[in-house]
Amino acid sequence: MRVVLILIATGLLLIEWGGFTKPAAPTGVVSSAVAATSAPKARVDFDTQLKPIFKSKCMPCHFSGGQMYDRLPFDKPETIRKLGSKLFTRIKQEDERRLIEDFLTQAP
Repeated sequence: MRVVLILIATGLLLIEWGGFTKPAAPTGVVSSAVAATSAPKARVDFDTQLKPIFKSKCMPCHFSGGQMYDRLPFDKPETIRKLGSKLFTRIKQEDERRLIEDFLTQAP
């Protein structure tokens, strides 16, 4: 693992300095690692991407008029940030969890 990290770091430095354009390691090893680290994650939009998930799983209780809305309104991003991974008691699908985790790690 340590050797792989050293190779990746060396490759990134060489690319940055213009030392080479193709990876020295076997095809795909360094280039996929470089692509994964250099491509920024797309920003998760609360209203268009997360709110529909919460509406499908947590409505009517955590939305306007629901029993829990006053204490935990799920139509507000602050509530979701406050709860964090505790939301996963209801949200089981991996792609939905990943989207929420990405939202939680991005700057407000």
